[in-house]
Amino acid sequence: MTVEMWLVLGILITAIVFFITEWLRVDVVALGVVIALMITGILSTGEALSGFSNSAVLTIASLFIVGGAALQTGLAGMIGRRILAAAGTSELRLTAVLMGAVALLSSFMSDTGTVAVLLPAVIILARSAKIAPSKLLVPLAFGSLLGGAMTLIGTPPNIIVSDLLYEEGLRPFQFFDYTPVGLVLVVIGIAFMLLIGRRLLPDRRVELAGQLLPTPKELIELYRLPDNLFRLRVRRGSGLVGKTITQSQLGRDFDITVLNIMRPAQTRPERVTLTRRLPSDNGRPAKAEPIAPELNTVIQMDDILIVQGDGNDVTHAAARWNLGVQPPKPKDEKALLNREVGVAEVLLPPRSSLVGKTLVQAKFGSRFKLTVLGINRPGVTVQHDLKSAVLQFGDTLLVQGAWKDILALKQRPRDFIVTGQPEEMLAAPDRSKTRIALIILLGMLALMITDALPVATSSMLAALAMVLTGCLTMDEAYQSINWPSIVLVAGMLPMSIALEKVGLVDVAANGLIEMLGGAGPLAILAGLFLLTSLFTQVLSNTATTVIVAPIALAAAQTLGIQPYAFLMAVAIAASMAFATPVASPVNTLVMGAGDYRFGDYAKVGVPMILLSLAVSVVLLPLLWPF
Repeated sequence: MTVEMWLVLGILITAIVFFITEWLRVDVVALGVVIALMITGILSTGEALSGFSNSAVLTIASLFIVGGAALQTGLAGMIGRRILAAAGTSELRLTAVLMGAVALLSSFMSDTGTVAVLLPAVIILARSAKIAPSKLLVPLAFGSLLGGAMTLIGTPPNIIVSDLLYEEGLRPFQFFDYTPVGLVLVVIGIAFMLLIGRRLLPDRRVELAGQLLPTPKELIELYRLPDNLFRLRVRRGSGLVGKTITQSQLGRDFDITVLNIMRPAQTRPERVTLTRRLPSDNGRPAKAEPIAPELNTVIQMDDILIVQGDGNDVTHAAARWNLGVQPPKPKDEKALLNREVGVAEVLLPPRSSLVGKTLVQAKFGSRFKLTVLGINRPGVTVQHDLKSAVLQFGDTLLVQGAWKDILALKQRPRDFIVTGQPEEMLAAPDRSKTRIALIILLGMLALMITDALPVATSSMLAALAMVLTGCLTMDEAYQSINWPSIVLVAGMLPMSIALEKVGLVDVAANGLIEMLGGAGPLAILAGLFLLTSLFTQVLSNTATTVIVAPIALAAAQTLGIQPYAFLMAVAIAASMAFATPVASPVNTLVMGAGDYRFGDYAKVGVPMILLSLAVSVVLLPLLWPF
């Protein structure tokens, strides 16, 4: 091996270690790969940055926007609910309809978005049918993964392998080229789940009552928040006058959360003085206006702070800052829940960057503009100190703040799983936009299916149309893009160029052929499938495909056979992320609501992977002869 080979191999192994351990974010690792390839001189600047202009990257980004519009306009939820309405209450029928419905949706949209939309409806169905959610949520997740293998746009690996063929001057995969084997996988996956898989899933009915996704009002009662509400009047001479919420240190020193500020309507910003304000013309105090507190909100004299905290802590704070303590009024509960602000429970998944940190160390309030009102840990009844408690996997945080900020946590599935649907507390979707989004989506699919325009052009055109027609704003379009995934793809694509440039792709392909070539192309296809499926349990399916697909292509070229079956095997195997809860965001998404353990996924997932392997080995050579 040459020095360049060792350098590239070292960079690749380092990146894989960081991907697995998650010591750094995946997008940071990908950028590190790009920089390392430039610094070492393995790739030129143009080669190293070529991933950011790659058509696959632009296609994936555009599809995120199209999927975001489908969610934003309520199109995805409408389709999902109509399909599930026919599911009935039989566990067998529910499982079959559920897996088929989610597979259909995820073949055209993001599997994570699809599962997030259907999750609350499935739990409600489980409650009405008296079925444990643990019997339905793994089928929901697995169905979405199987559906991703059905179309070109079902999942990023499908686009990546098709783009690789195009770059090699070969015919790329078309929209429905994935459908025959993908459809068979869905049917066999459903059959396996009905006959065997559901018997391997836990039946945790004891925990059923705790998994019903309580409404925001129920959460307020569950955490007894009304009992901890107080009013603090800012008196003349109070040390808080002129201080911001951050400078008051009420949270740090007294564990008090300022939920709302009632301010006399006469008050003007320029009159923040120490003099008492005049009453209104009728002699009564001026009508108070609510102000949503932010970290930089300045406290003024005569403000009424509606706060949440322990009674003793509130008393100590009042004595320290010369505040008047008043009992809450019934309307003060609106400070906890209304159309602008509310409460929600947020579960920490295994890979959350908050695990192992306190809320203070994570800078939760300043980063996410939300307040944590409580921490619930499975099996622990002791109340945790919000400042010093070290967060663990499985912790549930009760957060309070603006609905838009709570909803923003759903864009960070690696760090948070938001139970329930905070989007329902926002303005209802415009049904006219729902129809427009449907027309645009169907138009995009028609362009792709007929090959009237390239996939990248069709997806970008649809994304632009979604914005121009008001299905979502440009800011919402940016928010709908999973930027870490985009940077990951753009950053890792140059690695495949480097692997090929220094000859490592040929080395790996020749090694694979020497090991399995004697048994024929079928053995190599099976080896590629197993290698890809193994990597995708611990790496993202995108990173796995970028690494393995060039090896599959080189192996086919060395053998002098058509590469389509090999590359299709890699794309399909990359979607078979069944064996661990961290293999895919959808697995993590259902873990808390289904009360699953780590081993629950392996019991059902490993047989599913082996079944998928068998189907691929039999069908792919028939559909794509060597």
